Amino acid sequence: MGKVKQLFQIISYLQYPLLLIALGYMVYPYFIGFDTFWPSLNNALIFSGLGVGFSTLQDTTKTQNEFSKKVWQSPRKGMIALVAISATTLIFLLLGIYGLYVAKGGILKEVSFGVLTLGLGYVGLLKAAIEMHEHHRIAPEILD
Repeated sequence: MGKVKQLFQIISYLQYPLLLIALGYMVYPYFIGFDTFWPSLNNALIFSGLGVGFSTLQDTTKTQNEFSKKVWQSPRKGMIALVAISATTLIFLLLGIYGLYVAKGGILKEVSFGVLTLGLGYVGLLKAAIEMHEHHRIAPEILD
């Protein structure tokens, strides 16, 4: 593996502390009070989006576990996964943009930046998933 790829692989491990911070924000209202729930949720979504974004810096030529290997080797399962990730990404982005620029108030307005950040993280995830599908897919005739 080249030095740059190795550097990005190392940087990708920042996903774990970022997701721990997101978890911390999710449990924070249980200790402080639920009047902080929506701001905490927004912060949790922001750090989750950052964590997902950093996770996409991993080497896409390798699978992490047997489950991913089964998904990405199968053209059908891989396509289903790509459609699901694409739809989720689109929903997060549209909800985030709507909440940030259109909504006048309410819950969506309060968490819109977090939802948008998570959507941007999912854009990176979608790109990595497409690469995984390309690298690991087995031709349909081989599967029979």
